[in-house]
Amino acid sequence: MKILIAPDSYKGCLSAAGVAQAMAFGCRAALEAMGRNPEGRLVAIPLADGGEGTVEALVTATGGSIISHTATGPCGSPVQGFYGILGDGETAVVEVAAASGLTLIPAEQRNPMLTTSLGTGELIRAVLDKGISKLLIGLGGSATNDGGMGILSALGVKFLDGQGQPLQGRGTDLLQVTALDTRGLDPRLDDLEIILACDVTNPFHGPQGAAFVYAPQKGADSKTVRLLDEGLANLAGVFRRQMGVDVQAIPGAGAAGGIGGGLTAVLGAKFRPGIEVVMEAARLTETLPQVDLVLTGEGRTDRQTAYGKAPVGLARLAAAYGKPVVCLSGSLGEGYPEVLNQGISAVFSILPRPMSLEEAQSGAARYIQETAEMIVRLYLSKV
Repeated sequence: MKILIAPDSYKGCLSAAGVAQAMAFGCRAALEAMGRNPEGRLVAIPLADGGEGTVEALVTATGGSIISHTATGPCGSPVQGFYGILGDGETAVVEVAAASGLTLIPAEQRNPMLTTSLGTGELIRAVLDKGISKLLIGLGGSATNDGGMGILSALGVKFLDGQGQPLQGRGTDLLQVTALDTRGLDPRLDDLEIILACDVTNPFHGPQGAAFVYAPQKGADSKTVRLLDEGLANLAGVFRRQMGVDVQAIPGAGAAGGIGGGLTAVLGAKFRPGIEVVMEAARLTETLPQVDLVLTGEGRTDRQTAYGKAPVGLARLAAAYGKPVVCLSGSLGEGYPEVLNQGISAVFSILPRPMSLEEAQSGAARYIQETAEMIVRLYLSKV
């Protein structure tokens, strides 16, 4: 038998590569215990859905490279960011989380009125220096709610207030924008194909928009959420008047604090489900016909997983080849059985008993390994 190991990361605990390694150890132990030679039977392909880990997953899948680059962090201080150049040498990948991510800010300092996506724009400018023809941007994990103003400012766009003065491009500036000046936009963007890897469909503003749904996770109280939403509505009006683009009508425009909408309106970026981008780069359509069992996983499986996160995206593809998919999760949340209607054959929590979050995270690799071993033992006992 042959096993495909293709998990997402366990956010804040293990990278997708780390999860895959733990699963591989467990699979190898099961194969050996059941008298099967494990050599050549395991294929590990770490996945991501547009959030943290997207660069690593795509670089690993294509034999590319990760390049460090200092950029402006979400609060204005320098951070050590990074981007990836894929194996074709012509495609770059940038994660919003690398320079503008929530994990870069201590919890007590988070405030989406004051954060900026400027550093992500600086990473994009750096990849333009590499002469690429295609750019993939993973939108997950942002600390910002600036409608993409920070990124676009780094690329040469000026956002102007009522007196014609340029704004910094933070959440607090959203209500002040009355016009934008694109004359300084980097000309290298003209011929660049930009794909936004994203796993959400939230609109730019409104009850299901960027501010109301995601800003509370980034440190916003109820008053701040309302101000940010009003600001995004104002920015949407500027985009509609000057660029002729109604970002509110674009599913996913609210991703990453409105970055999705801003890059679509000004740069003509296109959305694609993040997991599809990664699976395509990893050539899973070539691998799946050759395997018998698929193991995937994520930190928490719940109702949201069923809306296209990495395990379900993989399961839908695997279903076309009749391959069983088992999901190993750090925890199971409300509505998790809904993934069983999306191609996943079974879901298991890796935790052997009730425990604290700290204990679960510190022992995650061991628990993943043990669970994977038990699943493969069970599978082998029936084939």
